[in-house]
Amino acid sequence: MRATLRSSRLPVFLVSGLLFLSASGCHESTAPYDPVLEAQVRAKIDEIKLLELKPTDPNQAAPEPNAPPEKLELSLEQCRALALENNLQLKASLISPTIAAAQLSEEEAAFEWSFFANANAAKSDQPQGRAVLVSDTFVPAVGASQIEYTQVDTGVRVPLRTGGTVTFDLGDTQTKDLNADANRPFDPSYEDSLAVSISQPLLRNAGQWVNTYSIRLAAYNRDIVSARTKLDIITVLAAIDRVYWRLYAARRELEVRQQQYELSLAQLERARRLVDAGQRSQVEVIRAESGVAQQLEAIIVAENTLRDRERELKRVINKAGVDVQTPTIVVPATLPDPVHYDLGQDKLVRQAMDSRMELLELQLQLLQDAGAVELARNQMLPAATVDYTYNINGVGETRNESFDMLSNSDFVNHRLGLQMVVPIGNEAAKSRLRQTIYQRRQRLADRANREEIIKVEVLNAIDQVEANWQRILAARQNTIVNARLYQAEQREFEVGMSTSTDVLDAQFNFANAQTSEIRALADYQISLVDMAYATGMILGSARIQWEPIVPADDVKD
Repeated sequence: MRATLRSSRLPVFLVSGLLFLSASGCHESTAPYDPVLEAQVRAKIDEIKLLELKPTDPNQAAPEPNAPPEKLELSLEQCRALALENNLQLKASLISPTIAAAQLSEEEAAFEWSFFANANAAKSDQPQGRAVLVSDTFVPAVGASQIEYTQVDTGVRVPLRTGGTVTFDLGDTQTKDLNADANRPFDPSYEDSLAVSISQPLLRNAGQWVNTYSIRLAAYNRDIVSARTKLDIITVLAAIDRVYWRLYAARRELEVRQQQYELSLAQLERARRLVDAGQRSQVEVIRAESGVAQQLEAIIVAENTLRDRERELKRVINKAGVDVQTPTIVVPATLPDPVHYDLGQDKLVRQAMDSRMELLELQLQLLQDAGAVELARNQMLPAATVDYTYNINGVGETRNESFDMLSNSDFVNHRLGLQMVVPIGNEAAKSRLRQTIYQRRQRLADRANREEIIKVEVLNAIDQVEANWQRILAARQNTIVNARLYQAEQREFEVGMSTSTDVLDAQFNFANAQTSEIRALADYQISLVDMAYATGMILGSARIQWEPIVPADDVKD
């Protein structure tokens, strides 16, 4: 006979829990899909636009500006401060250490405790064969075993730094026999259990050193990122120094060209005066006019170079209100102070070996490689795990009775297990170990090569500093000689012993000598910057402290 199956429903708390979990899994996207923006982006990819240029009217006068460009005097220290504060490339680099620190925090959270909970509800309707007594005779019949139960399991899982796991588990089960068999002592019945279990590897993945390897690796990565960020800061500071001195040279060269233009005009006036007096032929005026035109062209070229240098400086400092499109004139306030230094090669090479961030990064990577070798050796060991479980059981007609039995600890189970897996051949682990050893040896070779390259860079920078110093002395002497020659040619022209061409040639040589001296001064300052950069440091007496940028987020603690 088949017993009648009674209808049942899931408990209300279970339905509520499912609704809560489904609702908590839905959240607003921080980057919603925008089909209009996607269409605009695709349209830009598919279409190549034409640049339309309109010719100007040669008879139309140039529009007068509403206001003259503003002048802004900046010292080298101010430019450095602005670059550290506003440079966009540096801002992006300063976020990298924050990301690396978050990755380290993620690895450290691997040993956080976790709470777990499981809930199950089931109903079984299992056919069973049985013997039914009919007229003093047992007759085979088919019956049904109908059981409904709910099970709730909660606990805490504690990962250990030794590689093991400790689990505290509390289980509660309610069983109801829908057949209403009178032979069951309890219907419904409650079974509760409290279990404490530990699982610990013995060989492979055993020990605190192995299980904290990922934390050490993340810490090394954080230090590597910080070293790269420091190198980016040094690079930006060296770049601002180079741009600053190039701007100084461009502005001084423009001043020289303007001065030479005025001298050319003066020579033209002298030529006209002497021609009007009948002491010179008309060709002298033509020669002088040619010299004026040449100096005017030199001014145009120098002005264009100066604008390029100004835009380059504006881009690096990124000062508010002084972007690359503004007509603001930037005037360097710091002047070069050429001093001949006693450069000790051995000392500077040692400082480079101690301060270059590339070598520090390689050293950190070698530490990572050493840890990887030890981890690979550990992975060659057999996998052996010991498990132990201590379990207290309780049962009763009510949940309270079951928990009372559980608290008395009358029924206790112990289980001890040992599992072991030994690879035959273990070739995969051996290959991984060989890879880590080869990689470390390759890194050692890279470090040796990098050290030699750095030595060459430092020695080349020292030679360049010395060469530029000799250039300053030679250019200064050349300027003095050409200035005297220009004055002599002027006197010769006044007494009729030379032509305008001779005066203009002397003036041209004098201007070139002045320009060479200016460039030698700027190149000497830049070579000092390059030498400091080659040693992993910067010029100046002020110390620079930097901190990573921590962007705002919406993560709640």
